[in-house]
Amino acid sequence: MSKIILMTFIFATSLIAGEAHEIIKKLDENFRGKNIYMKLNMKIVSMGHERVMKMQSYSQGTKKSFVKIIYPPKDEGITFLSLDREMWQYVPKIERIIKIPPSMMLQKWMGSDITNDDMVKQSSIVEDYEPKIIKRDGSVVTIELTPKENAPVVWGKIILNIDTVTYTSHKDIFYDEEGKEVRYFIYKDVKKVGNYFIPTYWRVQSSDIAERYTEMVIEEVEYDTKISEEYFTKSALKRFSK
Repeated sequence: MSKIILMTFIFATSLIAGEAHEIIKKLDENFRGKNIYMKLNMKIVSMGHERVMKMQSYSQGTKKSFVKIIYPPKDEGITFLSLDREMWQYVPKIERIIKIPPSMMLQKWMGSDITNDDMVKQSSIVEDYEPKIIKRDGSVVTIELTPKENAPVVWGKIILNIDTVTYTSHKDIFYDEEGKEVRYFIYKDVKKVGNYFIPTYWRVQSSDIAERYTEMVIEEVEYDTKISEEYFTKSALKRFSK
């Protein structure tokens, strides 16, 4: 009898683990599609001061993305390219392409609460983290992501609250390697675009500084459209800067 109970427990545990992997996979696939183009507004709030930026983003699959700043004028034309786990930046004022080293992946991206790592990490949540379901509340499933052994990640743990009707996240909480909460993402205003669902409002909030946060609003989004491969080469950084 004890062997039957043990085998039943192992089977049930395996099913739950498989479900967690499937949810994370669907979340990832729903967000990015085969490729995705977005035009975003970003507002950075810090200690009572506000700064607004606008950008265009092109992504293909899980390994390639290109971002161009189109506002404000002083930052217009700055471009970023991510290929797999590597990232480059082009700054028109100095006419230089700069590679972002691994040591700077936790640096704030353009002064926002998004990090350089955020610009490339989304391609790794399926590959580099082990998911586990820790709570259910109707259609919302809470999943804990812990790094796989030797995974090249910067977070000690991530908690996601995922709506399994739309396969979009309501909230992501990020913890450092000591288990301290560092920041969280809030997602709202989910819209259906073709066969996909996407939150069009994102807020990135520091856990210890209430007065500092970054808001992003997606103005335009297109899934599975034709995006030229030319965007995903280092020569694109300067070519599409203008």
